[in-house]
Amino acid sequence: MPKQNYSIVVIEDDPLVNSTVKDILSEKYSKVISFLEAPKALEELSIIGPDLILLDIFLGHENGLDILGKMREEGYTMPVIMITAFNDVKLIVKAMKLGAEDYIIKPLDLEQLEGAVERSLQNYDLRRKVNLLQEQLSNEQPNEILGNSEGIQKAIAMARIVSSAGDTTALILGDSGTGKELIARFIHENSQRARGPFITINCGAIPRELAENELFGYERGAFTGATEKIKQGRFEQAQHGTILFDEIAELSQELQVKLLRVLQERKFYRLGGSKEISVDVRVIASTNRDLWKLVEENQFREDLFYRLNVAKIEIPPLRERGSDIIMIATSLIKEFNKKFTKNVTGFSPEAAEILTSYQWRGNVRELRNVIERVVLLATEDIITQKSLDFLKGGTAQPVSQTKSVADLHDGEHFLQIAKSGVSMGSVLKDLIIQTLKITGGNQIKAGKLLGISRAKLRYRIEQLGINISGKTVS
Repeated sequence: MPKQNYSIVVIEDDPLVNSTVKDILSEKYSKVISFLEAPKALEELSIIGPDLILLDIFLGHENGLDILGKMREEGYTMPVIMITAFNDVKLIVKAMKLGAEDYIIKPLDLEQLEGAVERSLQNYDLRRKVNLLQEQLSNEQPNEILGNSEGIQKAIAMARIVSSAGDTTALILGDSGTGKELIARFIHENSQRARGPFITINCGAIPRELAENELFGYERGAFTGATEKIKQGRFEQAQHGTILFDEIAELSQELQVKLLRVLQERKFYRLGGSKEISVDVRVIASTNRDLWKLVEENQFREDLFYRLNVAKIEIPPLRERGSDIIMIATSLIKEFNKKFTKNVTGFSPEAAEILTSYQWRGNVRELRNVIERVVLLATEDIITQKSLDFLKGGTAQPVSQTKSVADLHDGEHFLQIAKSGVSMGSVLKDLIIQTLKITGGNQIKAGKLLGISRAKLRYRIEQLGINISGKTVS
């Protein structure tokens, strides 16, 4: 039976108990490190990055409860199981108040020890997943990959192969909105890392000045406002799991170097830190751009490209997926029926023809927005051709047929909305286009007018498929 991929630290001053606990746990877990003295253990914690600590309450001249309190003050959140020779209720209650996960009493019952360790690790995994899910709730998306077309089935088959390899990096290619994150999640959830966290980093949405802090965390004093003793970055949060670098082409050259080092050595430094942190994560990258072309233009590191491009998965655009379009749209109808308390059952033949012949520049993301709109406005059980009139001509028509979303008259801007309604994506796209026209294509000025960073603006430009050529925006 393969060992479980967890790191455990044992802090126990009795040599016999220390070695016994280490030997027992080493049979089941991949990394067990023991210490006879607390100071040495505290020095090594940031390097080891343990998932669990077994800590004796009485350590010679030191008190294990004081050590526990110090660890919590320094920001260590992993579960701690206290070892004690005395069944003292007051002592145990104090340990629990300080954040102990559990306790075991000497002489040790090995079955009880193994049960306490396994239970604590499961609870820790669950807490980390809950925290991550809470962060992701606002961007909740369906997690099922639908489609029988050759292209998507080929992508799924490749994802299955990648999932079986524990730490192999993968590069997912595809237009914006095709479902690159779904494929990355599929790899994670079908791998041995499924019990660990799945972390997504949108490289285009993180301000460059905060990116290193976001990825690697920081220690107190690293910069103005860094008041926490230790702040974990995304890599530490993804320990034993998977981290997705979405839109990897937007990562700065400086961070490309740092990411390459992590991939090669599985170690990094927190911002302002002096000790290396070991990390065990699988890295997946995704992009809608031609990375090799960026390499040739010296905008992306060639060595990082080869490091990421171990397993390549290409997702076809929605317009090439034929009958998958109706399959996905039908699934979305069920989702939005529940959300809006509707009872839409499907599409008329004419409506289905419109959906399958539409170009879907925004891919599945655009289809999702369209279905949400038509279900919200639906007054009948069947979505008809009339419900999809705004898609005529291959692009959504959010305004009257004769005027653009934002018309300029004597320096004034106004938005005209058609009676049939308007999608927020279309409004945002036209708003960005008109703002760039006003600033002559200057993205920094446009970002200031819109109240967003240049990095966020660039991400939206890519996401919405806005073409920029010199100072001409279309």
